[in-house]
Amino acid sequence: MERITSAQNPKIKFLLELQSKSKARRENGLFVVEGRREIEHCLEGGYEPDTVFFCPEILPVLPSGLEKAKIFELSPAVYEKVAYREGTEGVIAEMKSKTVGLDTLGKLLEGKTDPLIMVLESVEKPGNLGAVLRSADAAGADAVLVCDPLTDLYNPNLIRASIGAVFTVPVAACSSDDAISWLQERGFSILTAQLQDSSLYYECDMKGATAIVMGTESTGLSTIWRKAATAHIRIPMLGRLDSLNVSVSAAILLFEAVRQRR
Repeated sequence: MERITSAQNPKIKFLLELQSKSKARRENGLFVVEGRREIEHCLEGGYEPDTVFFCPEILPVLPSGLEKAKIFELSPAVYEKVAYREGTEGVIAEMKSKTVGLDTLGKLLEGKTDPLIMVLESVEKPGNLGAVLRSADAAGADAVLVCDPLTDLYNPNLIRASIGAVFTVPVAACSSDDAISWLQERGFSILTAQLQDSSLYYECDMKGATAIVMGTESTGLSTIWRKAATAHIRIPMLGRLDSLNVSVSAAILLFEAVRQRR
């Protein structure tokens, strides 16, 4: 097993490029996952490892499922150079990307009774998207649709914020037009979170096939979603501010659906 002791090694330079550039991730069909727990979630989600880097001084034994990957040992100094976050567990993997489209998602949801889907339109911040995915996993949502995305789903900040939930919940990226057609064809109630012309969220029926739709904190949802909505819902704001962080709002609405379905 080759041991890498220089940060100038071409393999390390390529790893850092994958971490920092969405273009590199897209062109090479690879993305970076750091940490034992996140890698295990990724493997459980059916992703295939390509290359693994680990520091035996930090992690003496690799997680199972990585045996077929190309494996390199890193010295502590080099690992510190490539580690994306503090307190990591001594292992970083380059994983092969896979695309989940609406057709694939439809097959995954076949046989599901009254599925619950979270829809996000043009959410820009990877941390927010990752936090929503974490809430979607916790609430047992069947899928997340990311419409007109402004960040790629393999952004390291997104993976870190989701704690690997991007691999545990089916996630599809698509246009808003395609998402609306797909949801309407399958009889989903489309509930758009908005302040205008809306009812309190807990007064709305979420027991059937339901898609909860949220936009950005700055501009909210586009007109196309407002017009396509079955109902408009809002969270009551009792203070002086008129909005919550999108991930907090998503968690409130998802767990209302959970409450109603119990």
